[in-house]
Amino acid sequence: MFFPPFNEDKSRYERKFLVTDMHYHLIEQQLRAHPIAFSPIFYPRYINNVYLDSRELDFFHDNVSGKGSRKKARIRWYGEQLGFIEKPVLEFKVREGMLGDKISYRLKPFTIDHNFTYDTLLEVFRNSELPFWAEELLNHLKPALLNRYKRKYFSSFDNNFRITLDNELGYYAIGANNNTFFENHQSSNVIVELKYNREFDDIAPSVTNRIPFRLTKSSKYVNGIELLHPMFA
Repeated sequence: MFFPPFNEDKSRYERKFLVTDMHYHLIEQQLRAHPIAFSPIFYPRYINNVYLDSRELDFFHDNVSGKGSRKKARIRWYGEQLGFIEKPVLEFKVREGMLGDKISYRLKPFTIDHNFTYDTLLEVFRNSELPFWAEELLNHLKPALLNRYKRKYFSSFDNNFRITLDNELGYYAIGANNNTFFENHQSSNVIVELKYNREFDDIAPSVTNRIPFRLTKSSKYVNGIELLHPMFA
């Protein structure tokens, strides 16, 4: 399958930290007390994703096996999880180590309810303005996971480093047909993600060393697949 090549010039560092044993408000206090003074920059909002993968879950297995180059395809929108999705966005992500690059395309609106199937997405893809390579790639991908979480945004006082806090993580089984979205797994974990441009990597250790959480390589997509399909864990 052709996937957009990694664009190093557009990439940025993305470092994730997993917090399993601390209350959300204490996590936020730790960030506000950081020497570079992280403070909120945007209102909290819910993020929803439909992750796409091959029938053999190639993207999932590449991530779990620790490959340096990892890929992800998803449809993202904000706000309500079910119902009419007014502004969905198709995203292709490529990661090389800690560096991440993303290409996004606006999709036509669609509805997610008990009638949602893979054919729904195929119709959306056909009616959206996508490049030929994306249409070809999507022909080999299927819905693999639906997830939802609440995100809060922070920035350092100099705006060189951004942090997001994700909590209320929910994972839902989704497939090609007959989706009822009743199989929901909730996680009490909080994901903290630090993001910064490549030119700040030299000073990044002074920032990360003062973040008192465990660095992790796992993704929400991997966590969701392992929760819903324990045989892959």
